[in-house]
Amino acid sequence: MVITPVSEPRNREPLASTPSSAGPRRRRSRASTARRVGVTLLRSIGIFIPVFIIATFITFSLQAVSGLSPAYLQAGDNATPELVAQIEREWGLDRPFLIQYFDWFGAVLRGDLGNSWHNGFPVSEILFDRALISLSIAGLALVIGVVVGLALGGLAASRPTSLLDRSITAFSTLISTMPPFIVGILLVSIFAVGLGWFPAAGYTPMADGFGSWLWFATLPAIALSVDTVAEVARQTRVGLVDAYDQNYIVGAQVRGLGSRRIFFVHALRNGIGPTLALLGLKFPALLGGAVVTEAIFGIAGYGRFAADAAQRGDVPAVQGVLVISIVLVVGFNLIVNILLNRLVPASTRGL
Repeated sequence: MVITPVSEPRNREPLASTPSSAGPRRRRSRASTARRVGVTLLRSIGIFIPVFIIATFITFSLQAVSGLSPAYLQAGDNATPELVAQIEREWGLDRPFLIQYFDWFGAVLRGDLGNSWHNGFPVSEILFDRALISLSIAGLALVIGVVVGLALGGLAASRPTSLLDRSITAFSTLISTMPPFIVGILLVSIFAVGLGWFPAAGYTPMADGFGSWLWFATLPAIALSVDTVAEVARQTRVGLVDAYDQNYIVGAQVRGLGSRRIFFVHALRNGIGPTLALLGLKFPALLGGAVVTEAIFGIAGYGRFAADAAQRGDVPAVQGVLVISIVLVVGFNLIVNILLNRLVPASTRGL
């Protein structure tokens, strides 16, 4: 009888080396993610530079198009042609247009937005405090819109075509048709005048206490956030319903993963792409809505300063507002693009 020797299993060595290969795979994955984020950052900066130059050129051209002059703000109806020429020469407005633009643009890059025609104060110093007020309220409105919108969208997506889904969709449609000033008036009437839970007007900086700031900022932030809540809820619902129809969700369920892990790790991460893209469009709307909201709640913020400067014909102040808006909007969209590439794996393949 011939005894055939038993050979060693051929797959024993590869199995032993499999755990050690997980480390290099993770490092390659992290390197790939960092590379994608870097490419997105460079691409966004490459878009930001020409957009910023074109936008600032158009912004500076407002002075020439409007025909306004600081002489009429300082001298009023008594401005003679000689006095107008003298004041414009003092402000450097007698020089060629392009020379004025390049001097102004160079000052903007240094953080100098010029001086106000109205009072002669540096625009950057005036705008700094006003911008902090508006950004704090807009930031709170953004947080409210994202948190409430994600919660409503997640609930609707958990039971698609159900009564809950239809109710949330109808509620989102209803509040999306309500302008911020209407919501603000309703909030003041109910929660400030009627119930007395919040102040009807005014603002307290965060430096005086977080609770006091939140007490004054809640109603304006809610008025600003209503449209964001509606849009985030709709986009989240659509993204999650689409994500749950994908094969990787079915595979996760077959592997026995918990519903919470499937939702946060797989469905939400892949379905939140449309919502993040939407936020890049909603942030400018929050800044624009601050003009009306701050007027309703008596807040001397960024939006109210812009409206007052436009009514006075204070061109440097209006230009400063527009420059700050351009930087904030483009910078926020840059952050959104980075988050899309970092958090949403599927979105990187479309870039």
